[in-house]
Amino acid sequence: MTSWVLLRGLMRETRHWGDFPQAFQSVVGDAAIVPLDFPGNGCLYQQTSATSVDAMVESVRTQLLALAYAPPYHIAALSLGAMAAVAWSRLYPSEVERMVLINTSLAPHNPFYHRLRPQNYPALFGALLRGSVEQREALIMRITSKQTDTQQAPALLKRWVSYAEEYPISRKNILRQLSAALSYRAPYAAPQMPTLLLAGLGDDLVNPACSRTLAQLWDCEIRLHPSAGHDLPLDDAGWVMQQIADWLSK
Repeated sequence: MTSWVLLRGLMRETRHWGDFPQAFQSVVGDAAIVPLDFPGNGCLYQQTSATSVDAMVESVRTQLLALAYAPPYHIAALSLGAMAAVAWSRLYPSEVERMVLINTSLAPHNPFYHRLRPQNYPALFGALLRGSVEQREALIMRITSKQTDTQQAPALLKRWVSYAEEYPISRKNILRQLSAALSYRAPYAAPQMPTLLLAGLGDDLVNPACSRTLAQLWDCEIRLHPSAGHDLPLDDAGWVMQQIADWLSK
């Protein structure tokens, strides 16, 4: 059976996918959908986060084997999760059959000021390392999503705060994950497997130019949402699923 592995980004966990995994089932048919957490996040919050993206890959592989999901895998991954997908495709190319990479950025192909927009530096480091849980989650919503001013925003923020309180991420693990993201260097060679890039033109965290550059370097397909933010599956899950369905149909 085909397995779709879902990977999220910095400090996020499987519950931040919301209803996406269930809705995505209609796109992939009888394939298994397997959302996983990185160490330090979600149900693995008591573990120590890795300080390298390669080590994050090893954790995911170990979890899949423990759950009896055998390769090759299809991967849909967002942000730091997409970095892990790229690392996985380099380390174990026979295990990765195809990838969907959402709003990612990769050194050395993308400059640091595109990978993390400079206007976010002060607020991000202040809230992530010194702010309260509610302040941190509100900031993450503001810079990663276009949901902030919607009627659904208060309930969404309340859920996110409850996740963070149930599975609290330590400041040490935040720093370790940041270190992993900032130190990772992607290979110059393009991935060997079919790869789709998705990006939101309204991304206030990562410049969508990062995805455009990767699409050019890798000669792979890219699809751009006209207004969605960094958390594309949250802002427009239907659009994400439609792009993947169209791509798979080819």
